[in-house]
Amino acid sequence: MNKLTLAASLAVIVPIFLQSAEPSAFGAGNLNNPEPYGLTTNEKVILQNKKNLHKVEVKSNNQANEVDSLRERLDGLQSIIESLSRKSHNNKINLKKLNDKNSQELESSDEYEKRLSDVSQTNSENIVKIDTVIAELSTLVDTINAQYITKDEFNALVKDVNKFKSLMAKELKGSSSKKSSATKLEKMSKSDIATQAQKFFNKKYYTDAIKYYNYLIEKNYKPAYAHYMIGEMNYRRKNYSNAISYFKKSVSLYSKAKYMPELMLHTAISMNKTGDKKNAKAFYNGIISKYPDSKESNEARKYLNLM
Repeated sequence: MNKLTLAASLAVIVPIFLQSAEPSAFGAGNLNNPEPYGLTTNEKVILQNKKNLHKVEVKSNNQANEVDSLRERLDGLQSIIESLSRKSHNNKINLKKLNDKNSQELESSDEYEKRLSDVSQTNSENIVKIDTVIAELSTLVDTINAQYITKDEFNALVKDVNKFKSLMAKELKGSSSKKSSATKLEKMSKSDIATQAQKFFNKKYYTDAIKYYNYLIEKNYKPAYAHYMIGEMNYRRKNYSNAISYFKKSVSLYSKAKYMPELMLHTAISMNKTGDKKNAKAFYNGIISKYPDSKESNEARKYLNLM
């Protein structure tokens, strides 16, 4: 292969490789992912509730099938009991007939002994069958007791739902308090809000800065940067899952920003901190491939050596 052909091949392969390192394909915050990561507090509660509800649903379906099976078996046992009852009734009638006849004549005859023996044997067989039915019924009761949804399980599920409702109530309360601060921000220009938000960030007044950046997101004013900044503040507060979620959104809005190397590095570190080492390595390698001359690339190499 001559140099021109090799260069042409590299011209095709390298952009494809670098594009694969693009962080726009985050899976953070995706609750449908088999191994979701980058979840917010509310998303974690939702995911746990989904898992708990799925377990209850599976158990409920299994119980429904088991109940149908038990119902069929109980119907069969009921038929047996009814048959035994009829036989017992017939035995009583036969005994009565025997007693109605000449007792002395029957007592001296072989026929009486034979009939009495038959009745006795039939009663013994019925008793054995009844004992068998009772034993099977006991087994069915034990099966039901072992497989039904316990009170503790139900209470745990209710507790999870109430926890989620409490979080939602806090969110709604927070949104109402945001309205009053929003009134103040509405009197300011968006550029002034962005400037003030940056000042809050520089002074590490992260709570105020997040309010301002959230307002800018609502107004769709440089939302990619606003998401990035909120991600940075969550990263500095060690809220790594929330940081990943905001970084993901920032990238989806604008993946060519100048702060992208730092965003990718902090995303990789956050993933590593949350235990997602596989994706962390992918991002470290992506930084090295896409931004080889950046300081973030050097940092990425250090982190990879430590993993």
